Amino acid sequence: MAETECDVVVIGAGPGGYAAAFQAADLGLRTVVVDQEAQPGGVCLLRGCIPSKALLHAARVISEAEDARAWGIEFDKPRVDLETLRRRVKTIIAKLTKGVQALAGSRKVELIQARATFKDKTTLSLNGSGGSRELTFAHAILATGSRPVVPGSLAIDDPRVMDSTGALDLPDVPARLLVVGGGYIGLELGTVYHALRSEVTVVEALPRLLNGADLDLIRPLQQRMERRFKAIKLETKVDKLESRKDGIAATLAGSGGSTTEVFDRVLVAVGRRPNTEQLGLETTKVALTAKGFVQVDRQLRTAEPAIFAIGDVAGEPMLAHKATHEGLIAARVIAGQQTAFDATAVPAVVFTDPEIAWCGLTEEAAKAAGQAVTVTKFPWLASGRATTLGRNDGLTKLILDKESGRVLGVGICGVGAGELIAEGVLAVEMGAVAEDVAASIHPHPTLSETVMEAAEAFHGYPTHLYSKR
Repeated sequence: MAETECDVVVIGAGPGGYAAAFQAADLGLRTVVVDQEAQPGGVCLLRGCIPSKALLHAARVISEAEDARAWGIEFDKPRVDLETLRRRVKTIIAKLTKGVQALAGSRKVELIQARATFKDKTTLSLNGSGGSRELTFAHAILATGSRPVVPGSLAIDDPRVMDSTGALDLPDVPARLLVVGGGYIGLELGTVYHALRSEVTVVEALPRLLNGADLDLIRPLQQRMERRFKAIKLETKVDKLESRKDGIAATLAGSGGSTTEVFDRVLVAVGRRPNTEQLGLETTKVALTAKGFVQVDRQLRTAEPAIFAIGDVAGEPMLAHKATHEGLIAARVIAGQQTAFDATAVPAVVFTDPEIAWCGLTEEAAKAAGQAVTVTKFPWLASGRATTLGRNDGLTKLILDKESGRVLGVGICGVGAGELIAEGVLAVEMGAVAEDVAASIHPHPTLSETVMEAAEAFHGYPTHLYSKR
């Protein structure tokens, strides 16, 4: 491949970027990936999904050891070696990044560590440790991801105030931790630090946790967290943070007025913004929304025909698997295939304890749209498998078309919900009806049976649940 020419250049080596690059290479296109990081993988692998899930696994081990007392099994109080835990997470990251590098090499995808900016619609300026150069391309795919947002009022110059990246580094285990934001990042990291013995307080400005998730699914999680965390303060804002010798003083404003509490560390997890600045996009026709997302069509093409955008920069939801799916589509479109983004169900998973997962239509969205639906639920109190696990704090919920019984949405709260939701995605995408799901034999005893029994409720009664109608 000529040094300054390629069929496709992918800017960003995250799960969307490298998936797009590998697919392009598999389709016979000369492909280059440019990323500022020394290792591929993007935020998800390096300081997001993977390290957080590794830490959540450690938290789950600690939690299960505590819960084992109910079975007559007692362990000594866990002793956490933070350095070993950090090293374990770094080992996982290194293993996975080496895997991505090996896959790139096998496909002859060139990886370049540099900052890329558009000189014009067919040329990139690359600036890296090896110097500067230009790269011409036939097509480009923007996959530059997103970064944490820290509001100006909370952006004080004190290392004890962390974003999600800083929290994942595990600088220490604070005795008192304030989590600003009741979204999935704040709740997942709050779960980790609570297991490591932090006293956790969550503050959320909205009247509910996990805005956008189904309230029926949130309820079991919130109840468990209220028993474990020091406090969950809804409809409360952090007006000010102040550095003190004894900690970070946070002024909290809620319905009862303002109070000031002192914390050893503060995690600010109020959202993320797309990385679309300083890319030279003004030298192209690429257009941005008011929130900084790149405007794309169903083929992920921008207003500049040769430039595509995928993942977080292309809009909500900011999820790694959505980025991967978009990357595959963009590469196929560039290769001349007739395809477009038409996913009906993009699953979302919150890896707390219990987990929450959903896909397709939610009950609230159906009501807001005036859509006639039947909602069926199967509480895990009636699940044999959940009972054997000692975890009846779950719920499986189906949103079904009122007339046909077609599965429009699935929501699950409980242990392993993130794994179970794939069945829901398949049901929604395939246009399955309740009878299809109910008539599909599910193994016993499993948590997956709760999906089958929730479907049985559309036409009658689930085997393990009865109520007068």
